Amino acid sequence: MRYQIFQRLCNQQQFGVLLIAHHADDQAELFIIRLSRNSGVLGLAGMALTSELFSKFMHSRIMDLNHGILVVRPLLDFTKEDLYEICRADRLDWVEDPTNRSPSYVRNRIRMSLQNFSSTSTFMSELQALISACRRTRIYVDKTCSDLISRSLTITDLGYAVIDLPVLNASKVDDISLAKFCSIVVQFISQRHRPVRGSTSKLLLNYIRTFPCKTSLTAAGCYLSPAPGSKGTKVLVCCSVNCPLPSKTELFCLEDSKEDHEDDFISNELQGIIDLANSYSDLYCPDASDVRFLDTSSSVLTEAKRLNMISESTYRSILSMQEEEMKRFKPKYDSDYERKSLVGSANSSEAKLLEPGQTGKFMNRFSISWRWHEEFAGNCCRSCLVGQNKVAVKVRHMEERDWLYLSQLSRDQSSENGLAKSCLDRAISAGHCLRFLKALPAAARKSLPVLVDSDGLLLSIPIIGFKHCPLLEVSCKWKPTVPLGGGHSSFI
Repeated sequence: MRYQIFQRLCNQQQFGVLLIAHHADDQAELFIIRLSRNSGVLGLAGMALTSELFSKFMHSRIMDLNHGILVVRPLLDFTKEDLYEICRADRLDWVEDPTNRSPSYVRNRIRMSLQNFSSTSTFMSELQALISACRRTRIYVDKTCSDLISRSLTITDLGYAVIDLPVLNASKVDDISLAKFCSIVVQFISQRHRPVRGSTSKLLLNYIRTFPCKTSLTAAGCYLSPAPGSKGTKVLVCCSVNCPLPSKTELFCLEDSKEDHEDDFISNELQGIIDLANSYSDLYCPDASDVRFLDTSSSVLTEAKRLNMISESTYRSILSMQEEEMKRFKPKYDSDYERKSLVGSANSSEAKLLEPGQTGKFMNRFSISWRWHEEFAGNCCRSCLVGQNKVAVKVRHMEERDWLYLSQLSRDQSSENGLAKSCLDRAISAGHCLRFLKALPAAARKSLPVLVDSDGLLLSIPIIGFKHCPLLEVSCKWKPTVPLGGGHSSFI
């Protein structure tokens, strides 16, 4: 909720960078919280020094430029006591939130426990060293995933991905990095924000390690299958239109289509900052020999004790806090919660109307706009006057009936005598699109957006250029809301 408020304020004021005052004690509290939630080493790395914050439900002009708000946490190396000392030295007053002392909140309970244990001289230093080791592992895994993406992944403008299995060489990649790679790909193609965990992550990991690929898999909002003609050496990753949608997912939402050159300046400035940060991340990425927690066979806490990174007393203190919070923690993600948190599939959901001149984002994946040409009223034959009296169209995924309709239109090309030129153009367009669609994998075809009128009649498949009437002007671009990998982040 707080971040949504920050986002709204930054968008209103055209701020591209947000500084957050999280400090080292906050990292320690988060470590215990995530440990009690059974997080792995990537989660235990805590908060990133820099990261991009993308809105799940809003669409600002800055975010439409493929940039979120850049969140920077410059105080992560300082403890809370360090900050108190700085304020005292400069005679600065500060404000304490009175709710920070309430034991009703998990962070407050952990904060009080950490204060009790911090009286031991080595406890906090060992805990911070453990967090730093997790962060080094996160940096290594992120760099490995970035390399795997650049070598083995192809993203098409039609909204699906192709993984080259021989180039990926999954047998040579550690489980943590490969699972992260799979999660990045399916989250990007499906544009779902829920992390891929547990049994779903294992399913994806086992699937991608199987070579050659011979079967299909539906997981995390995506449909994975062998690429046609590849003999199982390549995997297609398409958005699955039959998977239930998370409850707050909007099938279609309107965007702000206004142009603002100031937004371009902010975007370019952000890109410069991000490029510089990425260069530092690449420079300081540790070698595999310096990474401690790539072996997932044991818990991070147990492995840290085995490696003498933490003492027996620190180990027992952390373990006691973990066990105490695990008793209190009631996971929401059970079968009943999952059932309640999902709504109908993208195919079954009712789409919102898109009026002429408006721009909409379909499934957070495609940006679509349309209008009738100024000459619409006088230059089409009667059968082309689709939607003349309609003020809006609907957007949905492509269905089998659209394929059949294109086939019928293309057959009109063989009996062109007596057809108006616009009708003939439509028939030729349908024939070209059919040939193009036949070359596409079926799963990729199903995820394409189409425009229909209120009666369900196909008006356009804009991403491949088909339109029912030549004077119907449609724009459709593959423009995912959140970029590949969730945007920039750095744990250095």
